[in-house]
Formats: sequence, C-alpha cells, structure tokens
Amino acid sequence: MTADTDLREQVHAAARRARVAANALALLHRADKDKALLAMADALRAHAEPVLEANAADVAAGRESGMASGLLDRLTLTEARIDGIAGGLTKVANLPDPVGETVRGSTLANGLRLTQVRVPMGVVGMVYEARPNVTVDAAGLALKSGNAALLRGSSSAAHTNAALVEVLRDALTGVGLPADAVQLLPCEDRASVRHLITARGLVDLVIPRGGAGLIQSVVNEATVPTVETGVGNCHVYVDASADLDMAERLVINSKARRPSVCNSAETVLVHAEVAEKFVPSLATALRLAGVTVHADERFAALAPGVLPATDEDWDVEYLSMDIAAGVVDSLDEAIKHIARHGSGHTEAIITSDIAAANAFTTRVDSAAVMVNASTAFTDGEEFGMGAEIGISTQKQHARGPMALPELTTTKWIVWGQGHTRPA
Repeated sequence: MTADTDLREQVHAAARRARVAANALALLHRADKDKALLAMADALRAHAEPVLEANAADVAAGRESGMASGLLDRLTLTEARIDGIAGGLTKVANLPDPVGETVRGSTLANGLRLTQVRVPMGVVGMVYEARPNVTVDAAGLALKSGNAALLRGSSSAAHTNAALVEVLRDALTGVGLPADAVQLLPCEDRASVRHLITARGLVDLVIPRGGAGLIQSVVNEATVPTVETGVGNCHVYVDASADLDMAERLVINSKARRPSVCNSAETVLVHAEVAEKFVPSLATALRLAGVTVHADERFAALAPGVLPATDEDWDVEYLSMDIAAGVVDSLDEAIKHIARHGSGHTEAIITSDIAAANAFTTRVDSAAVMVNASTAFTDGEEFGMGAEIGISTQKQHARGPMALPELTTTKWIVWGQGHTRPA
C-alpha cells in the first residue's frame, strides 16, 4: 500500500465514522445538543492552559518561518480569544434549532398534505488555514445543525487544532454523544485535502476558508458539493453628501480594526466633490493608524507621501495594514469600479443622500452592502448567528455569513390517504 493510498483510507475511514455519528446527531433533541455545546464551552475555558501552550508552539514556528503578519494574527490565541470562542458556543446553544423547521407547506386540491422541513446535511468537511477559531466554530455549528464535522486545518496550526479537538471530543463523550461528531484530519500532506474534497458519497458538503489560492483550489478540484467562501476585497465609497467625520471613523474602523480578516476594507473611493477637503485628513488619520496608502494620482495629489497604486493594488486582498485609495467623479464610477475589482464580499457607502444609498444597495452585487456602517459588521456573530462557518460569496444555496440554517438542507414530507396518481 502506498503512502497516498494509506492517507486516502485514513480520510475515508474518518468520513465513514462521521456518517455513523451524523446519523446519531440527526435524532437528537435540541436540549441534548445545547447541553453538549455548553459542555464544550466549559471545557475550553477549563483547559485553556494546554491549548495556549500548543498555540505558542505553532505561533513560534510560524514566526520563525516568516508567516505573514495577518496570518500570524489569525493563528494567535489568547485567554481572551479562547473565552470569546467559548462564548460563541454558548450563543449557538441559545439559538433556535433549525432542524425540523417548516420552510413551507400546503394541502393540494386532491388532499395530499405537503411539508418542506429542514434536515441536517450529514457530513460537513472544512478546509481552512491558520484559523484555530474555525475549529471550534465549525464543530459547534455542525453539532447544533445535526451534522458531523471533518476538520482539515493547516499544518501551521497543527498543535493548536489537535489540542482544541481533544478538548471538544472529551466534552462530547462526557455528555454521552459520539466523539466522532468532531474529527481532525491529517494535515502534514496536502493530499488529505484532495481525498476529502473528492470523497463523493462519503462527505455531503465541503466549505473552504482561507486565501484565494486555497478557496479556488478546493472549488475547482472538488467533486463533493462546495460553498465558495469569501476572499474579501471590500470597498468603502465616500459619497459627495457624506458626513466626513463619520466617513473618517468608518474608513479607519473598516481597515484598521483587524486588518487580517476578510471583512477588512482594502479600497477606499472618495467622490471628487469632497476629495479636496476629505483626502488630506483621511490620509493623516490612516497614517496615524499605521495604514500604508496605495493611491491613484488624484488621491496622491492631495496626500503627499502616499505610495503610487499599481494595477494589482485594486484587486488584492491585503490582509495587512495597507489600503488602496482613489478619487472618482460619481456614484456610477464608484459602482463600476467595485464591479470590476470587487470580490462580492462586502461594500459600504457613506452618504446622507437616500437616493444614492438606494442606488448603491440596488446596483452593487455583493453578499453584504453597508450604508453608513463599517464593513467589519459582516460577521455571523454580529448578525446574531452566534458564530459563522464562513461567508459565502456565491449565489447558490447560501450567500453572506453562514450559520445554522445554511448547514441544513430540506426534505419534502407528503401525507396521503391511499392516494394514487391517475394514468
């Protein structure tokens, strides 16, 4: 048996165990699932120290290997971050159970009663980079929606993910649920990703989370159904009627609050009518916040010291303290720029003109469109979902932050009284 064949069998065996666990989870009542989620949250807080020790080893290795600052930030756990991750599980426990929800129903003229109800997907695979929070979020959301989770994290977070999954599995067995509801797949060889995303019939859905290369690789190579999650080339457009003090606060928050996440703004566009007044103060505020500006000629003329923008700057997801900046002559030009360069994740308009806001929200084709609000709000927890398993930028099945309903599918239940269909 070759090493690749052996790895394939490991992944497929895990998927078969996950199916057994998923069949058990699908029968659980909400109270059982919520009890397990709360036990998982308590266990994470109680075992924070070994998790942090494991994470420290991963962070040290990442720093030594020259990992980008954005990824290093996503990889790093603190006691506060662990508490926040555990809190996400508690929030998920407090959310309604989507399984069994009636989506629609009717009684036909012939007396047949039709009901479409939500049911679990089954076995859900996650492929993600140095984001240990995804390990817990995915496990919790999968459990609440009645699914088993197969987690394939990156080797850069191997120690952290192993420690987290050990805690979660112990918590599950402690409340009488199958530990195989949460499994961590081998991460040393990229072939494990290939074996997961081509395990059609064993895995029901795969969700990739990470950079553009990871997402496109999974989407293009998978034979298992996938959800394309978001590369976040997010834009903030400052309209001619904008409250400029508000605009400055929102641009800074959208960019500098946490630049390593996908809802961070990567481009700011300023209407020409307010550029002369706004650009100098915005450039100063960005500089003081530690942000490097890559500007077009019109923006740069009003903000000496910024870097010239290249063609690539308009399309890049920096995930760092960098932002592209430009001046546009109209709302229409801003919308066209976003259509040409955006990734379909989140765009924001700062305006006091209702007509401009309506035009922007109608014409911009992205998963989330903000009016006078930071792009940072595109987040499952902020949307009241407890946590998210990803932000979908596709248009089928799910779009935007995905949480419990998006991890279900539906079935039709038809009740008759001896009905037969005429020839």
